[in-house]
Amino acid sequence: MAISVIIDENSIKKTILVVILAFLIFFVGHFPGFVENYYSVLFYPLWSKLLRFCFGWISFSVGDVVYFVVSLLLIRLLIVSFNRKKIRFAYFIQYLCRLIRFLSWGYIFFNLCWGLNYHRQGISNQIHIKLNTYSVLQITDLKKYLIYKTNECRRKLNDSSLKELPKEFVFDEAAKAYLTISSKYVFFQYQPTSLKSTEFNWLADYIGFTGYYNPFTGEAQVRTDVPHILLPFIVCHEIAHQLGYASEREANFVGYLAASQSTNVYFNYSVYLELLNYAMGEEYFLYAKENSYSQFKAAMLYNKLHIDPLVQQDRKAIKQFFKQRQNRFAPVSANLYDQFLKLNQQVEGIASYNEVLAWLIAYKESKGKL
Repeated sequence: MAISVIIDENSIKKTILVVILAFLIFFVGHFPGFVENYYSVLFYPLWSKLLRFCFGWISFSVGDVVYFVVSLLLIRLLIVSFNRKKIRFAYFIQYLCRLIRFLSWGYIFFNLCWGLNYHRQGISNQIHIKLNTYSVLQITDLKKYLIYKTNECRRKLNDSSLKELPKEFVFDEAAKAYLTISSKYVFFQYQPTSLKSTEFNWLADYIGFTGYYNPFTGEAQVRTDVPHILLPFIVCHEIAHQLGYASEREANFVGYLAASQSTNVYFNYSVYLELLNYAMGEEYFLYAKENSYSQFKAAMLYNKLHIDPLVQQDRKAIKQFFKQRQNRFAPVSANLYDQFLKLNQQVEGIASYNEVLAWLIAYKESKGKL
């Protein structure tokens, strides 16, 4: 019997059409102006509001359930495929077509639901700032400012041991922070809300996440077992993703804009503490890159002398939390996520989280203050 009779030609035709559609989506991503004006500004805000309206009121994470069910279906498909006693050429083509269609539809839906935001002009276009390369002196100046703000916020909190805020309170305060900043930038309006604890806290140690956005359900999931001072900034970061800021550097910057404008000092401290860690790490890296051991040593001494003891205590607790959860799987998952970010226009990969420093410097130069 001829192969053309055995093979389902309709399946091949459908596969080709889906691949063409996926390529068209990929092609659209090469036009940031079009994506910004027609997708990120016109279509996506309505779509994301609809998703949050549909799923935000449900107490558990619908997206986590969807991921779990899809994972089981994929495992079942693999088991059925490998359990066949005889794998003919026709079966191979059939399964290959199914796999290609599955991946292509996944790519299409991901981009239509959210992923095209990776290709937008973004926050720099909206608030009219221009990113430039920065010097180690600019990073040092930024670090000194962040030390001052971090110390100031920590002293206002008084308690030697920070109290733990209920997650529902943190979610509400984060929404209020975005309400505050939206009075200045209308595109930060955030209603309705959809903030939830992830069902996969146990998996976080292996994958290495503190929060994530589900583009198919519009839910922002956060890991709630982390040191509680981290939670406000994590939530503000994930809300930024919900609002269409896909890149990690933009989400960090938008999260900063919201959390720093919050009337809650706990939120202010959370964001400044996070950014201080980025700035110190970048300063050390730049001095090491220049082989400036004396300046590296001087920077470490300055930080030790000027960071408030309570801030140092909090930083030590955070470091200890993640150190206790290190495992051999984390580097693998981190590398996979690094590759995912690079595929989505973030050439620095995981290092793109640190690029928020460039945004802060540019914002300060443009607006005259932070």
